[in-house]
This record gives sequence, structure tokens and C-alpha cells, in this order.
Amino acid sequence: MSQYTQPQQPYAPAQTPGTRPARNGLGISALVLGIIGTVSGLVPLLFWLAGILGLIALILGLAGRGRVKRGEATNKGVTTFGAVLGLVALILSVVGAVLTFKAVDDVVSEIDKAVADSSASAKPAAGGGAAGGTEGKGDDVLGAGDSAAYDDGLEVTVGAPASYTASEFAIGHTKGNNAYTVSVVIENKGKEKFDATLVTVDARAGEDGVNAEQIFDDKTGEGFTGTVLPGKKITAKYAFDTPADAKNLTVEVGPGFEWDASQWELKL
Repeated sequence: MSQYTQPQQPYAPAQTPGTRPARNGLGISALVLGIIGTVSGLVPLLFWLAGILGLIALILGLAGRGRVKRGEATNKGVTTFGAVLGLVALILSVVGAVLTFKAVDDVVSEIDKAVADSSASAKPAAGGGAAGGTEGKGDDVLGAGDSAAYDDGLEVTVGAPASYTASEFAIGHTKGNNAYTVSVVIENKGKEKFDATLVTVDARAGEDGVNAEQIFDDKTGEGFTGTVLPGKKITAKYAFDTPADAKNLTVEVGPGFEWDASQWELKL
């Protein structure tokens, strides 16, 4: 019995190996983050964002250059540029941090200076005080005719209270209560003109310190307006409603946001 040997067919691979795709993702990511970080670094307040993105871009860029050296990536220029931009973003972040902290420090210093300059010292009236002052008052207590002298040359003086008859159509006066007026004088002994529109004048009456409501009628209530030039003074009259049994009136005058308010203890 004859046997037939079939010719052996050569083995054909099912799949031909191809070229491995380039892994350029790190370089592209480094470039994108480097650009965003550099732009953020141009804004001092965004120094923190520039620092974070710059650091990530630098790390990705260096890792991407490693891939290029191993032949796993082909975007050497993009990777290098991304790493450089990451370094630039880091530098800008440091500069932005320095500028931001310096600006904050300057603002805090200006606020501290303004607060320090706002306090007032008592300046007693000539002759020991006008009628209606407080007897045996301490150095920090102002009486009628005394002045609160501020470091910038501003002086505020409150006069003695005087009985007042409110008009029939007055606002703020309660029937059965007493009404008193006080004159407030502001003298500008400084070198800059003073805006008097922000001056506040409030009062409390009696031992319990109840709020003494300001009276508005055709003669009082207008308050301070306009500006006071250096070497000039301005006067305004205020009327307050007090309980009938009140024996004293505490008047508080605040020249503005940059000055501490001062208080006067007045006898009724």
C-alpha cells in the first residue's frame, strides 16, 4: 500500500506586528499646563494657581523627555517647551506671592496707622470748663466746653445743654419729656480740608442711659454739611428728647470713619 506525503505548507503568522504608537501625552499635557500656569502667573493674586500648574507641567515635561530618550515619544520640542513654561510659571508664582504679601502688608500698615491716628486727647475748656460740666471728672471724661483734640489737628467741642421748646410739628419729641439743645463745634487745625457730612452725633439720657432721640423741626436737625477748610470751624445745633427725670446727658460725637468717637457728660 503506497503512502502519499502531502507537501507541508509554510506557517503564515496570523498577525504582522506593527510599529508601537508614540506616547506623546505627557509632552502635550506639560505644554497645556505650562501655558495656563504662565498666564496665571501674570496675575499676582493667582500666584498659587501658577505655582501648582507650573510644578505639574515641569514634572510632566521632564517625564516626557525621558520617553523621548527611550524612543517612546516623538514630540521632543513640545515636551521641552512645556517643561520650560512650567519653570517660568513657578518663577512667576514666587514673584506674585512676594508682590501680594507686600501689598497686604502695606494695607495692614495703613489701617494700623489710621487707627493709631484716630484717637483723641481731652482739651479742657479755658477756666476749668463751662457751666453744665461734670464735677470731679477724670482725665478721660469730657464736660461742657471741653474739646476732643485729634492728632491730625481736628478739634471737637460740645457746649452746655440748654432747654428747648420743640415746635408743634417736631419729629422725635414725646409729650411729657424734656428737650435740650447742644452746640457742637468742629475746628480744623490740620492741613487738609475736613468732610463734615460724615459726622455723627448721638445722645443717651439719665442714669440708665436710655436713648435720647434726636428732634427734627424747623430750627434743629440739619446737622453738619459741606467741608471745613484748614484754619476754619463749623457749628451745628442738635436737639434731644430726654425723660423728665433725667439729670444728665451723654453726647457722643464721631467725626468720621477714620476718627474715634468722643463722649461728653453734661449735667441737665
